[in-house]
Amino acid sequence: MTSQDLDLAEYNSYYAPYIGLVPSTETLIEGLRSGREEAVNFFTSIEETKLNYRYAEGKWTPKEILIHLIDTERIFAYRALRFARKDKTPVQGFEQDDYIRPSKAYSRTMDSLLQEYKSVRGASLALFESMDEEMLKGTGMASGSELSARAAGFIIAGHDRHHIAVIKERYV
Repeated sequence: MTSQDLDLAEYNSYYAPYIGLVPSTETLIEGLRSGREEAVNFFTSIEETKLNYRYAEGKWTPKEILIHLIDTERIFAYRALRFARKDKTPVQGFEQDDYIRPSKAYSRTMDSLLQEYKSVRGASLALFESMDEEMLKGTGMASGSELSARAAGFIIAGHDRHHIAVIKERYV
């Protein structure tokens, strides 16, 4: 199953740009694996002097962006788990800035952040690999919109690619 197999009713159109960043030839698992490799290679390549850089007041640093990727992946994997297990309780949205402020990303090493990122991605891979087609098609309400487990996985895979492009454009 690739992102081309998703029905538009499986996710809010807001997420289409993220899903569109996953190569259409890659399955969900391939997209998560290749995205992990791309992200680790990219964040490892950022110069130390740029890790806490902000291109404008109020913008996140590369370290904070990596924390954001980790937090968002955890949240979307949780949503996927709930919907794959047929939990129909609506899931509220989250305010991403509220998660960044207390993260203290500036005090963490890039090695520790990347270790956490790899651990979270490993857990996400194990979760999605455990799901059969029926589970992947499971849906629920998240942030007021329908979301399938598999769409949540593709959003995770594309979200990394989106933020890497932003960092390349504005930071390094």
